Amino acid sequence: MTEPTPPSAGISIVPAVPDEGDEGFLYLGMIVRTSSATTRDGNKVVLEPKDLVFCDPDRRDVPQFDDDCRMTVFRLARCDLGVSAADVDRVLGVTVRGRGHPGALVSDVLCAFAAEARSPRPLIGDRLTRSALDLVAVLVMELLETEPAPEASQAERAGNEMLSRIRAYIDRRLREPDLSPGSIARAHHISVRYLHKLFRNDGTTVGRWVRQRRLDSCRRELSGSRSRGITVAAVAHRWGFSSPAHFSRTFREAYGMTPSQWQARATSGAAAPALR
Repeated sequence: MTEPTPPSAGISIVPAVPDEGDEGFLYLGMIVRTSSATTRDGNKVVLEPKDLVFCDPDRRDVPQFDDDCRMTVFRLARCDLGVSAADVDRVLGVTVRGRGHPGALVSDVLCAFAAEARSPRPLIGDRLTRSALDLVAVLVMELLETEPAPEASQAERAGNEMLSRIRAYIDRRLREPDLSPGSIARAHHISVRYLHKLFRNDGTTVGRWVRQRRLDSCRRELSGSRSRGITVAAVAHRWGFSSPAHFSRTFREAYGMTPSQWQARATSGAAAPALR
């Protein structure tokens, strides 16, 4: 196993998969040297360098690795992958070959990330981190197309229906600055804890979902031809942001430029700004 490195925006290298899981993270092992593992079916599989395997210590059906197995273990924040916890669970224990599609590209980027993390003065930037997370997310989505989806239970179906109603409710009230987990839970006669669980199972949080929907609405308004005479502060206030400064900072983190820069480019006739 590798030496630990400090967390970097949702992805870090850890010494090993921990004995106890953390539901907020997903672990991805990249094989360093040829070894073998035993699947939950009792079959022996040979793992080559750069092969990938998704791990979770809470699952008993993950591959059992031989003692001589060596891998680099990456810890990824599940919320950064943009997939639900249920979908992540479907790929746990799945082995991906690192020398063919789609694993080769992911392995190459993770190798670059690991090499930079091990350097004496690591300079891991947001672009490399984001690229690694995005490629892992794409890999998960491709695996989901080949892994059969389990039939949803009655409780899961009820939770999905509730989540859809809550999202529609949020969209109708984005302009209300006091929109909060407490008010959303009360409107649907559920506990705040259950509300958070619904969004966590879908790979995000209540606050992140509300913030992103507001940002999307602001971005669309600032991109319109009628936005020339509209101030950024007015747009922020209209869509529920508490202050123009907080809105500008959040907008820049999401889209890589300030709201004023976005508005100027969108209304000047230049090409539409590219999203991060």
